[in-house]
Amino acid sequence: MGPLDQLLHLINFLAPAIAVGGLLAAVGLLFKTKSPAALGFIAQAAINSIAGAAALVLGLWFFGRDGKMASYAALLVCAATSQWVGGRGWR
Repeated sequence: MGPLDQLLHLINFLAPAIAVGGLLAAVGLLFKTKSPAALGFIAQAAINSIAGAAALVLGLWFFGRDGKMASYAALLVCAATSQWVGGRGWR
């Protein structure tokens, strides 16, 4: 497998985490309260994506293969938790 194929595999592996992280940050803007968020949109999307990617990597390590539903459930839980923590305004 060449370097381009490896890059495409990596992009396809991380695509769900990036999509879920961005969508959660966008939906978080809809439910924004009057208190300012602790982080901006780009930072929230990046942190959500990193948390989701970490969950996918741990799922790959634990199960030995990609694409398990438990890995995707962990992706959603980790990304949603990071969105919840990052969207709170710390006073």
